Amino acid sequence: MKYTILTVCSMGLMCATAHAQTSVTLYGVVDAGIAYSSNSNGARQYYMNSANAGGNRWGLIGSEDLGGGLTAVFNLEAGFSSTTGAIGQGGTEFGRNAIVGISSSKYGTVTLGRQSESQYDFLFRYSAGGWWATPGSGYASHPGDLDNLDNFNRVNNSVKFKSISYGGLTVGGIYGFGNKAGDVTQNQIWSLAAAYAFGPFSLAAGYYNARDPNYSAFGNQANGSTVSTNITNLAIAGYASARTQQIIAAGGQYIAGPVTLSLLYTNAQFKDVGSVAVQGLSATQQAFRGTAVFNSYEAGLQYQLTPALALGVAYWYTHNGNLSGLGTAHYEQIDVGADYSLSKRTDVYAYGVYERAGGTDSTGAPARAAITFASPSSSNAQTIAIVGMRHRF
Repeated sequence: MKYTILTVCSMGLMCATAHAQTSVTLYGVVDAGIAYSSNSNGARQYYMNSANAGGNRWGLIGSEDLGGGLTAVFNLEAGFSSTTGAIGQGGTEFGRNAIVGISSSKYGTVTLGRQSESQYDFLFRYSAGGWWATPGSGYASHPGDLDNLDNFNRVNNSVKFKSISYGGLTVGGIYGFGNKAGDVTQNQIWSLAAAYAFGPFSLAAGYYNARDPNYSAFGNQANGSTVSTNITNLAIAGYASARTQQIIAAGGQYIAGPVTLSLLYTNAQFKDVGSVAVQGLSATQQAFRGTAVFNSYEAGLQYQLTPALALGVAYWYTHNGNLSGLGTAHYEQIDVGADYSLSKRTDVYAYGVYERAGGTDSTGAPARAAITFASPSSSNAQTIAIVGMRHRF
């Protein structure tokens, strides 16, 4: 349920413009579940987990009709933990979204502030981890959310544009200022994306580029370090000293009645490793030089079995070329899920993810399974199972 305050200029009210209309809506999601990990640093673990089917949030979204097809818009959205009550996004008060902008019915929308990047906006629906399989916890994401399709890394100090649909074609882009005096490129982030929908098919492609990603992307939370590593997943943690993170992504989808088929490819690179000073890396990692390349391939199937029950399964495989002399690594994961709607606003769910790893990880050690945002396994395999409940208001 959304609670809306609507103010309409009419006879007898003092208004700056006769046509002005303003609305403000309060909304949110509360999600919690019980989880099991087969191997959490060498031991089985049963635990409460906040945000599985969707990220916990509350927010305000508003608009004002400016006339002539123009609308002023804003959105403030805060994340939180349903199990502890703590502020989400590393203690950032409105860490999910904090934007103001203007929308044109003829061209599109421009927004300014802290927000998601364009590659994510256009491609997350092709990824099980970004769309239906634990997007709240990130467990189904590619290692460490290295291609940002779970939206872990939002963009501060940014300007974003998203067009209206022109015959099925939509385009968008974002630029995040680094805000560093004397160097306009330091800590900057930018991305471009496009999507085309035709009948039951849709295609999308995007590009993302982050300078000094350990700080600009992975460290953009309130508690992010300005000197130490902010990257924790073992698959990518050794590349925190990279000068640039680059992502290229492409996806396609086909919908036939209750069935949705999705394909996704991403190429993520951590370039010029060793170019940025980062405290907390081991002596081995500090000596790393070169570019690490990750290629990820994913296929997913969703099936709406009944109006209330949705099922899903996905498989992805990620290969890491690693740096020269470090060897290679590979990670593969199977995601399954079921979601049952009790009402339009409340649902219950069950998810299972299984990951297996091989080769040498980014730290130079034998690769271990490390499901994204979960405690890593002590071996090359890991399983997580979750049951929970979500309510939207």
